[in-house]
Amino acid sequence: MNDPRIIVALDFSTAKQALMLVDRLDRKLCRVKIGKELFTAAGPQLVEKLINKNFEVFLDLKFHDIPNTVANACKVASNLGVWMINVHALGGKKMLSAAREALPLGTTKLVAVTLLTSLGNDDLSIIGLKEEPESLIQKLSNLARSCGLDGVVCSGLETAQLRQTMGKEFCLVTPGIRPVNFSANDQQRVTTPRQAIESGADYIVIGRPITQAADPLMVLWQVSDEIRRG
Repeated sequence: MNDPRIIVALDFSTAKQALMLVDRLDRKLCRVKIGKELFTAAGPQLVEKLINKNFEVFLDLKFHDIPNTVANACKVASNLGVWMINVHALGGKKMLSAAREALPLGTTKLVAVTLLTSLGNDDLSIIGLKEEPESLIQKLSNLARSCGLDGVVCSGLETAQLRQTMGKEFCLVTPGIRPVNFSANDQQRVTTPRQAIESGADYIVIGRPITQAADPLMVLWQVSDEIRRG
């Protein structure tokens, strides 16, 4: 079974831009991610078009609301036929459990966002979270697993510890990936593809290094090769 480890973040503002990029990729090497900006602009219709092109879709909307609202949103998202969706672990036990109960096991993967990779220690302190990111991420991951979620989204810098504590079956999705010689941009906790995979990530999310490349497919091949060598 083909199980690409790379998820390309389609961080565009129009469906046209996203589809033009996707037509330059190889679905055997990657899945694609739709976030809030693109989904707001293009809606479920784009999801359908991507699925019709045989791309598996990670719908990255980070649901965070009262349990009933999140459960219904997860159910609707799953009905679109997407491969993976996510919720915020900071929504708490009742919300996570409601999301899990809304999705039949073995259908759409459900993962929780622990802490955004743009958050550093100063940011956490400002909002009243005094613990180190690693400690908070461990607690939120334990909560997600106890509620039956498939895994978490986490920085590559915490992946090794989570793989050790959460076991082999718990899915780890790692954003903030920057191949060697690429700018970190607005990410604070970043790592390379090879480092992330060697640390135990199941899937890595890459955006601008691929989407803004002159030859996106070439970069995709390079990252895929780096993963294989790792």
